[in-house]
Amino acid sequence: MRKRFFGKIAALMLGMTMLTGCTIGDTEYVFYEQKVDDKTVFSINSEKCSIAEVKIYLCNYKNIYGNSYGIKLWDKEDLTESLEDYVRGVTLAESGRVICMYELAKEQEIGLTEEETERVEKIAAEYYASLSEEEIAFMSVKESDVALAYEHYAVAMKLYETLTEGINEEVSDDEARVIRVNQIYVRDEETALKVAEKLENGEEFEAVAGTYNKADSMETTIARGEYPEAVEAVAFSLDNGAASGMITTENGFYFIKCISKLEPELTEANKSVIVLQRRKEQFDDLYQEYVDRTDFVLNEELWNGITLEGAESVDTDSFFELYNNEFGINE
Repeated sequence: MRKRFFGKIAALMLGMTMLTGCTIGDTEYVFYEQKVDDKTVFSINSEKCSIAEVKIYLCNYKNIYGNSYGIKLWDKEDLTESLEDYVRGVTLAESGRVICMYELAKEQEIGLTEEETERVEKIAAEYYASLSEEEIAFMSVKESDVALAYEHYAVAMKLYETLTEGINEEVSDDEARVIRVNQIYVRDEETALKVAEKLENGEEFEAVAGTYNKADSMETTIARGEYPEAVEAVAFSLDNGAASGMITTENGFYFIKCISKLEPELTEANKSVIVLQRRKEQFDDLYQEYVDRTDFVLNEELWNGITLEGAESVDTDSFFELYNNEFGINE
Protein backbone atom coordinates (compact mmCIF):
# COMPACT_ATOMS: atom_id res chain seq x y z
CA MET A 1 0.00 0.00 0.00
CA ARG A 2 1.27 3.40 -0.91
CA LYS A 3 2.65 5.20 2.11
CA ARG A 4 1.36 8.61 3.02
CA PHE A 5 4.37 10.42 1.66
CA PHE A 6 3.49 13.92 2.78
CA GLY A 7 2.05 13.21 6.21
CA LYS A 8 -0.34 15.77 7.76
CA ILE A 9 -0.76 19.06 5.87
CA ALA A 10 -2.20 22.12 7.59
CA ALA A 11 -5.95 22.64 7.19
CA LEU A 12 -6.88 24.50 4.02
CA MET A 13 -9.27 27.16 5.31
CA LEU A 14 -10.09 29.97 2.88
CA GLY A 15 -12.62 31.75 5.10
CA MET A 16 -15.27 32.14 2.38
CA THR A 17 -19.00 31.61 2.19
CA MET A 18 -20.67 28.69 0.40
CA LEU A 19 -17.79 26.32 1.00
CA THR A 20 -17.59 22.56 0.92
CA GLY A 21 -14.73 20.49 2.25
CA CYS A 22 -13.33 17.00 2.54
CA THR A 23 -11.16 15.73 5.32
CA ILE A 24 -8.70 12.89 5.61
CA GLY A 25 -6.76 12.60 8.81
CA ASP A 26 -6.06 16.17 9.92
CA THR A 27 -6.11 17.55 6.38
CA GLU A 28 -9.12 19.52 5.24
CA TYR A 29 -9.58 20.75 1.70
CA VAL A 30 -12.12 23.54 1.27
CA PHE A 31 -13.53 24.57 -2.10
CA TYR A 32 -15.84 27.16 -3.58
CA GLU A 33 -18.98 25.49 -4.87
CA GLN A 34 -19.21 26.55 -8.49
CA LYS A 35 -19.73 24.88 -11.87
CA VAL A 36 -16.52 24.99 -13.90
CA ASP A 37 -17.38 23.02 -17.03
CA ASP A 38 -18.90 19.64 -17.85
CA LYS A 39 -15.58 17.74 -17.68
CA THR A 40 -13.79 19.54 -14.84
CA VAL A 41 -14.40 18.26 -11.31
CA PHE A 42 -12.37 21.03 -9.69
CA SER A 43 -9.82 23.68 -10.51
CA ILE A 44 -7.01 25.13 -8.43
CA ASN A 45 -5.97 28.49 -9.79
CA SER A 46 -5.55 27.85 -13.53
CA GLU A 47 -5.13 24.05 -13.41
CA LYS A 48 -8.13 21.78 -13.93
CA CYS A 49 -8.70 18.22 -12.74
CA SER A 50 -10.90 16.21 -15.09
CA ILE A 51 -13.43 13.46 -14.44
CA ALA A 52 -10.99 10.94 -15.91
CA GLU A 53 -8.15 11.95 -13.57
CA VAL A 54 -10.42 11.91 -10.51
CA LYS A 55 -11.71 8.46 -11.47
CA ILE A 56 -8.15 7.14 -11.82
CA TYR A 57 -7.61 8.08 -8.16
CA LEU A 58 -11.05 6.82 -7.14
CA CYS A 59 -10.63 3.39 -8.70
CA ASN A 60 -7.10 2.87 -7.40
CA TYR A 61 -8.04 3.91 -3.87
CA LYS A 62 -11.11 1.68 -4.09
CA ASN A 63 -8.85 -1.34 -4.43
CA ILE A 64 -5.96 -0.13 -2.28
CA TYR A 65 -8.20 0.55 0.71
CA GLY A 66 -10.82 -2.07 -0.13
CA ASN A 67 -8.46 -5.02 0.20
CA SER A 68 -6.82 -5.64 3.54
CA TYR A 69 -4.60 -8.66 4.16
CA GLY A 70 -6.39 -10.56 1.41
CA ILE A 71 -9.86 -9.69 2.74
CA LYS A 72 -12.13 -7.96 0.24
CA LEU A 73 -13.88 -5.39 2.39
CA TRP A 74 -16.31 -4.54 -0.43
CA ASP A 75 -17.88 -7.97 0.09
CA LYS A 76 -18.95 -6.96 3.60
CA GLU A 77 -22.28 -5.17 3.22
CA ASP A 78 -22.08 -3.48 6.61
CA LEU A 79 -18.88 -1.69 5.53
CA THR A 80 -19.71 -0.77 1.93
CA GLU A 81 -21.33 2.62 2.48
CA SER A 82 -18.79 3.95 4.98
CA LEU A 83 -15.90 2.58 2.92
CA GLU A 84 -17.15 4.35 -0.22
CA ASP A 85 -17.48 7.61 1.71
CA TYR A 86 -13.91 7.19 2.93
CA VAL A 87 -12.54 6.38 -0.53
CA ARG A 88 -14.31 9.38 -2.05
CA GLY A 89 -12.87 11.59 0.69
CA VAL A 90 -9.36 10.30 0.05
CA THR A 91 -9.82 10.83 -3.68
CA LEU A 92 -10.82 14.47 -3.45
CA ALA A 93 -8.22 15.28 -0.79
CA GLU A 94 -5.31 13.59 -2.54
CA SER A 95 -6.10 14.73 -6.07
CA GLY A 96 -6.62 18.25 -4.70
CA ARG A 97 -3.29 18.14 -2.90
CA VAL A 98 -1.47 16.99 -6.03
CA ILE A 99 -2.97 19.69 -8.26
CA CYS A 100 -2.24 22.35 -5.65
CA MET A 101 1.38 21.22 -5.49
CA TYR A 102 1.54 21.14 -9.30
CA GLU A 103 0.47 24.80 -9.38
CA LEU A 104 3.01 25.72 -6.69
CA ALA A 105 5.71 23.93 -8.71
CA LYS A 106 4.88 26.10 -11.74
CA GLU A 107 5.29 29.20 -9.59
CA GLN A 108 8.62 27.85 -8.36
CA GLU A 109 9.63 27.07 -11.98
CA ILE A 110 9.95 23.39 -11.16
CA GLY A 111 9.04 21.01 -13.96
CA LEU A 112 9.99 17.72 -15.54
CA THR A 113 13.09 17.25 -17.65
CA GLU A 114 12.82 15.68 -21.09
CA GLU A 115 14.07 12.39 -19.65
CA GLU A 116 11.55 12.50 -16.79
CA THR A 117 8.75 13.26 -19.25
CA GLU A 118 9.70 10.19 -21.29
CA ARG A 119 9.59 8.04 -18.16
CA VAL A 120 6.17 9.43 -17.26
CA GLU A 121 4.89 8.63 -20.76
CA LYS A 122 6.33 5.12 -20.45
CA ILE A 123 4.48 4.28 -17.23
CA ALA A 124 1.32 5.98 -18.55
CA ALA A 125 1.36 3.61 -21.51
CA GLU A 126 2.07 0.66 -19.22
CA TYR A 127 -0.75 1.57 -16.86
CA TYR A 128 -3.25 2.18 -19.65
CA ALA A 129 -2.34 -1.17 -21.25
CA SER A 130 -3.08 -2.88 -17.93
CA LEU A 131 -6.70 -1.67 -17.88
CA SER A 132 -9.55 -3.90 -18.94
CA GLU A 133 -12.25 -2.70 -21.33
CA GLU A 134 -14.61 -2.45 -18.37
CA GLU A 135 -12.17 -0.27 -16.43
CA ILE A 136 -11.55 2.04 -19.39
CA ALA A 137 -15.29 2.41 -19.88
CA PHE A 138 -16.00 3.10 -16.21
CA MET A 139 -13.27 5.71 -15.95
CA SER A 140 -13.95 7.16 -19.44
CA VAL A 141 -10.18 7.40 -19.67
CA LYS A 142 -7.74 7.71 -22.58
CA GLU A 143 -3.98 7.19 -22.47
CA SER A 144 -3.53 10.97 -22.66
CA ASP A 145 -5.61 11.32 -19.47
CA VAL A 146 -3.34 8.84 -17.70
CA ALA A 147 -0.25 10.69 -18.94
CA LEU A 148 -1.59 14.01 -17.59
CA ALA A 149 -2.41 12.42 -14.23
CA TYR A 150 1.14 11.04 -14.02
CA GLU A 151 2.57 14.44 -15.04
CA HIS A 152 0.66 16.16 -12.23
CA TYR A 153 1.79 13.53 -9.74
CA ALA A 154 5.44 13.51 -10.87
CA VAL A 155 5.72 17.31 -10.70
CA ALA A 156 4.15 17.29 -7.22
CA MET A 157 6.67 14.72 -6.05
CA LYS A 158 9.53 16.69 -7.60
CA LEU A 159 8.32 19.83 -5.83
CA TYR A 160 8.41 18.02 -2.52
CA GLU A 161 11.91 16.69 -3.15
CA THR A 162 13.17 20.12 -4.24
CA LEU A 163 11.70 22.05 -1.33
CA THR A 164 13.01 19.57 1.24
CA GLU A 165 16.59 19.42 0.00
CA GLY A 166 19.28 20.00 2.60
CA ILE A 167 17.44 18.29 5.46
CA ASN A 168 19.76 16.89 8.13
CA GLU A 169 19.36 13.14 7.78
CA GLU A 170 21.58 12.25 10.73
CA VAL A 171 19.48 10.72 13.52
CA SER A 172 21.05 9.43 16.73
CA ASP A 173 20.18 6.03 18.18
CA ASP A 174 18.82 7.74 21.31
CA GLU A 175 16.50 10.07 19.36
CA ALA A 176 15.15 7.15 17.33
CA ARG A 177 15.17 4.61 20.17
CA VAL A 178 12.18 2.30 20.33
CA ILE A 179 11.53 0.34 23.52
CA ARG A 180 9.24 -2.59 24.26
CA VAL A 181 7.15 -2.48 27.41
CA ASN A 182 4.20 -3.94 29.24
CA GLN A 183 1.70 -1.32 30.29
CA ILE A 184 -1.25 -0.85 32.58
CA TYR A 185 -3.50 2.06 31.75
CA VAL A 186 -6.55 3.05 33.80
CA ARG A 187 -8.76 6.11 33.52
CA ASP A 188 -9.67 6.90 37.14
CA GLU A 189 -7.51 7.59 40.17
CA GLU A 190 -9.35 5.16 42.46
CA THR A 191 -8.49 2.22 40.20
CA ALA A 192 -4.95 3.53 39.72
CA LEU A 193 -4.41 3.52 43.49
CA LYS A 194 -5.61 -0.10 43.65
CA VAL A 195 -3.15 -1.06 40.92
CA ALA A 196 -0.32 0.78 42.68
CA GLU A 197 -1.08 -1.02 45.95
CA LYS A 198 -1.10 -4.46 44.32
CA LEU A 199 2.21 -3.82 42.55
CA GLU A 200 3.78 -2.49 45.75
CA ASN A 201 2.64 -5.66 47.52
CA GLY A 202 4.59 -7.75 45.01
CA GLU A 203 1.86 -8.99 42.71
CA GLU A 204 3.06 -9.82 39.21
CA PHE A 205 2.80 -6.89 36.79
CA GLU A 206 1.29 -9.06 34.04
CA ALA A 207 -1.34 -10.52 36.36
CA VAL A 208 -2.45 -7.08 37.53
CA ALA A 209 -2.53 -5.89 33.93
CA GLY A 210 -4.78 -8.80 33.01
CA THR A 211 -7.35 -7.54 35.51
CA TYR A 212 -7.12 -3.76 35.24
CA ASN A 213 -5.48 -2.66 31.98
CA LYS A 214 -7.82 -0.57 29.77
CA ALA A 215 -5.34 -0.06 26.91
CA ASP A 216 -5.85 -2.03 23.69
CA SER A 217 -3.00 -4.35 24.63
CA MET A 218 -0.63 -4.92 27.50
CA GLU A 219 2.56 -5.31 25.47
CA THR A 220 3.50 -2.45 23.16
CA THR A 221 6.41 -0.52 21.71
CA ILE A 222 7.06 3.16 22.38
CA ALA A 223 8.97 5.67 20.27
CA ARG A 224 9.51 9.26 21.35
CA GLY A 225 6.51 11.48 20.72
CA GLU A 226 3.91 8.70 20.84
CA TYR A 227 2.93 8.79 24.52
CA PRO A 228 2.42 11.66 26.99
CA GLU A 229 5.71 13.30 27.98
CA ALA A 230 5.37 12.17 31.59
CA VAL A 231 5.08 8.53 30.47
CA GLU A 232 8.01 8.74 28.08
CA ALA A 233 10.26 10.45 30.63
CA VAL A 234 9.84 7.45 32.93
CA ALA A 235 9.64 4.69 30.31
CA PHE A 236 12.88 5.63 28.55
CA SER A 237 14.76 5.72 31.86
CA LEU A 238 13.86 2.15 32.87
CA ASP A 239 16.27 -0.78 32.63
CA ASN A 240 15.16 -4.17 31.37
CA GLY A 241 12.80 -5.78 33.87
CA ALA A 242 12.25 -2.59 35.88
CA ALA A 243 8.75 -1.22 36.51
CA SER A 244 7.54 2.28 37.23
CA GLY A 245 5.17 3.54 39.85
CA MET A 246 1.95 5.36 39.01
CA ILE A 247 2.39 7.97 36.25
CA THR A 248 -0.29 10.67 36.16
CA THR A 249 -1.36 12.25 32.86
CA GLU A 250 -4.28 14.43 31.77
CA ASN A 251 -6.13 11.43 30.34
CA GLY A 252 -5.46 8.78 32.93
CA PHE A 253 -2.82 6.82 34.82
CA TYR A 254 -0.04 4.57 33.51
CA PHE A 255 2.24 1.90 34.94
CA ILE A 256 5.14 0.79 32.73
CA LYS A 257 7.39 -2.29 32.88
CA CYS A 258 10.38 -2.34 30.54
CA ILE A 259 10.82 -5.54 28.53
CA SER A 260 13.55 -4.26 26.22
CA LYS A 261 15.20 -0.83 26.49
CA LEU A 262 16.28 -1.02 22.84
CA GLU A 263 14.59 -2.68 19.87
CA PRO A 264 17.38 -2.46 17.23
CA GLU A 265 15.36 -3.13 14.07
CA LEU A 266 12.49 -0.84 15.05
CA THR A 267 14.94 1.86 16.12
CA GLU A 268 16.67 1.76 12.75
CA ALA A 269 13.34 1.93 10.92
CA ASN A 270 12.27 4.86 13.10
CA LYS A 271 15.22 6.91 11.83
CA SER A 272 13.56 7.03 8.40
CA VAL A 273 10.32 8.18 10.01
CA ILE A 274 12.11 11.00 11.82
CA VAL A 275 13.82 12.20 8.63
CA LEU A 276 10.47 12.12 6.86
CA GLN A 277 8.95 14.24 9.64
CA ARG A 278 11.76 16.78 9.33
CA ARG A 279 11.17 17.01 5.58
CA LYS A 280 7.44 17.43 6.09
CA GLU A 281 7.91 20.24 8.58
CA GLN A 282 10.17 22.16 6.19
CA PHE A 283 7.73 21.63 3.34
CA ASP A 284 4.62 22.59 5.32
CA ASP A 285 5.56 26.22 5.86
CA LEU A 286 6.10 26.88 2.16
CA TYR A 287 3.03 24.91 1.15
CA GLN A 288 0.69 26.57 3.63
CA GLU A 289 1.76 30.06 2.53
CA TYR A 290 0.75 29.12 -1.01
CA VAL A 291 -2.53 27.54 0.07
CA ASP A 292 -3.54 30.70 1.90
CA ARG A 293 -3.60 32.66 -1.36
CA THR A 294 -4.99 29.94 -3.63
CA ASP A 295 -8.47 29.58 -5.16
CA PHE A 296 -10.14 26.16 -4.97
CA VAL A 297 -13.26 25.77 -7.15
CA LEU A 298 -15.37 22.60 -7.03
CA ASN A 299 -18.02 21.55 -9.54
CA GLU A 300 -20.18 20.11 -6.76
CA GLU A 301 -22.88 18.75 -9.05
CA LEU A 302 -20.34 16.83 -11.11
CA TRP A 303 -18.43 15.61 -8.05
CA ASN A 304 -21.59 14.34 -6.36
CA GLY A 305 -22.32 12.24 -9.44
CA ILE A 306 -18.97 10.44 -9.26
CA THR A 307 -19.52 7.26 -7.24
CA LEU A 308 -18.41 3.65 -7.28
CA GLU A 309 -21.76 2.39 -8.53
CA GLY A 310 -21.07 -0.06 -11.35
CA ALA A 311 -17.38 -0.45 -10.40
CA GLU A 312 -17.66 -4.04 -9.17
CA SER A 313 -15.38 -5.33 -11.96
CA VAL A 314 -12.84 -2.50 -11.58
CA ASP A 315 -9.74 -4.08 -10.01
CA THR A 316 -6.97 -1.65 -10.98
CA ASP A 317 -4.65 -0.64 -8.14
CA SER A 318 -1.21 -0.16 -9.74
CA PHE A 319 -1.21 3.56 -10.63
CA PHE A 320 1.00 4.61 -7.70
CA GLU A 321 3.00 1.38 -7.62
CA LEU A 322 4.14 1.84 -11.23
CA TYR A 323 5.30 5.37 -10.44
CA ASN A 324 7.12 4.25 -7.30
CA ASN A 325 8.87 1.44 -9.17
CA GLU A 326 9.95 3.70 -12.04
CA PHE A 327 11.18 6.57 -9.87
CA GLY A 328 12.62 4.49 -7.04
CA ILE A 329 10.22 5.49 -4.28
CA ASN A 330 10.40 3.02 -1.41
CA GLU A 331 7.19 1.92 0.28
